[in-house]
Amino acid sequence: MSNFLRGSAALAILLAGTIACNAGDKAVTVPAAVVDSAVSPTHEPQTAVIAGGCFWGIQAVFQHVKGVISATSGYSGGAANTAEYEVVSTGETGHAESVKITYDPAQITYGQLLRVFFSVAHDPTQLNRQGPDSGTQYRSVIFYGSDDQKRIAEAYIAQLDKAAIFPRRIVTQVVPLKAFYPAEAYHQDYATRHPNDLYIVYNDAPKVVHLQKQFPDLYNGK
Repeated sequence: MSNFLRGSAALAILLAGTIACNAGDKAVTVPAAVVDSAVSPTHEPQTAVIAGGCFWGIQAVFQHVKGVISATSGYSGGAANTAEYEVVSTGETGHAESVKITYDPAQITYGQLLRVFFSVAHDPTQLNRQGPDSGTQYRSVIFYGSDDQKRIAEAYIAQLDKAAIFPRRIVTQVVPLKAFYPAEAYHQDYATRHPNDLYIVYNDAPKVVHLQKQFPDLYNGK
């Protein structure tokens, strides 16, 4: 969806008196991952790539998580020559709007990142959409970069489904990471730079609020 259409969608939501955001009006509390990596004895940075709707909101959430060094909006799942916003927006490239998270494994584990992802960053039961955005480019995906990440992600989804945490089954895909392509500069830090954008106000800012409320120990207010 183009920036103009995103703004139009947010305005329509406002006029209707409702909030279409998956986490804007509520967030689901999920348990910690039973299967997880151990806290690392070293501060060697690691990366995680996830997707779940517009990358503006996912990036905004993880920029406020302690132990996260950086969060970059981009594209994963398709070819290099189609990793452009207007092309990805057709929904025909195989790409998903994704976020690459670089984190300190001595401060936060991969399982803790996934807990934030499933609880406040997006709704993992929505197929090929999030809130007002629809299309395969908004699908829920965990792009694993190692066998350990795959093991943790699959075990966590099974754990949450078995516990019936959500009213519907989780549709999050767990697929190998082939490549991550950073998005255009104007997409980076969008929520921070445009806090009064109606789309951000109604769809993404509430996610950061829920992060602070649900995970005060993980919340980074900077």
